Amino acid sequence: MRPTQAIAGSAPVRLDRFMADANAAYYAARDPFGRAGDFITAPEITQAFGELLGLWAAAVWEEMGAPAPVILAELGPGRGTLMADALRAVARAAPRFRDTLRLHLVETSPRLRAAQADRLGGAVAAWHEDPLSLPPGPLILIANEFLDALPIRRFLREGGAWREVAVVSEGGRHRFVTVPAEPPEDIRALGGGEVCEAARDLAAWLGARLAASGGAALFLDYGPADVTPVDSLQAVRGHARADPLESPGSADLTAHVDWRAVAAAARAAGAAVQGPVPQGEFLRRLGLPERTAILCRNAAPGVARSLQAGARRLMDPDAMGLLVKALAVCDPRLPLLPGFAP
Repeated sequence: MRPTQAIAGSAPVRLDRFMADANAAYYAARDPFGRAGDFITAPEITQAFGELLGLWAAAVWEEMGAPAPVILAELGPGRGTLMADALRAVARAAPRFRDTLRLHLVETSPRLRAAQADRLGGAVAAWHEDPLSLPPGPLILIANEFLDALPIRRFLREGGAWREVAVVSEGGRHRFVTVPAEPPEDIRALGGGEVCEAARDLAAWLGARLAASGGAALFLDYGPADVTPVDSLQAVRGHARADPLESPGSADLTAHVDWRAVAAAARAAGAAVQGPVPQGEFLRRLGLPERTAILCRNAAPGVARSLQAGARRLMDPDAMGLLVKALAVCDPRLPLLPGFAP
């Protein structure tokens, strides 16, 4: 069902359901990544990003006691760019890890699965519709710009009563309305804000699994470290901001991650949480400046300038360095992981 069909009448549809339908239609119909698409993610900016995350996974595997086999999973793998760079790096620098890992990708879009198959070939053990279908055992999971696309609910007070944001359609146009609703206790205590139930559920599931079976999950995404988002829904189309209600399914809808809620859900399930730390600091600790310098040594001048510009974009406070955060959910028996130790 297209999102426009789902809200064709005048009955209000909850914001999270509208957002879920719109994004499902959006990702099923297009490849949104790169200059020809709607936005560019970190793996598309520089190959060093995926390489460093691959080496991060190899280091975590060593801290886990080098279990064999181990599941390496990615949520929302895009075109497979990050994982292709990661596997190339670990094949060179950590061949034992490369030999023992079993790659599993969580992807719902047939179009993007095809792109991942073209990029990664036989390296993929299986694709999954949902993280819960990942096979049992020790797990290392990576999710870059995944949580921000999960659907949110938004609660606010109006006239002394609690209300929830919804969407209606009138005359072929969509608009926000509010309907009576009861928020979760933490949102009530804050006086309102956004709730991503899917992110909380994922963090709780991962927390329980990692505490029981070992491993770690790394999330990199947008959002303030210590504030629950209040009104962060946005749409991107053609590398520019767009109206989230205009032509649902034609733009990428995202919202800031509530890192406090993610961390709380993971801890309550038995896991440890490291971070969040700003992406710029995280990548600097992993060695992005040094890796970029190595790549530039034998690169053509234009390529070298592009690599340097990409590293600055990922690390600079005025670009992605502060807005994007890194957070790890892990087995509480693990020490501080790379990128999180001062």
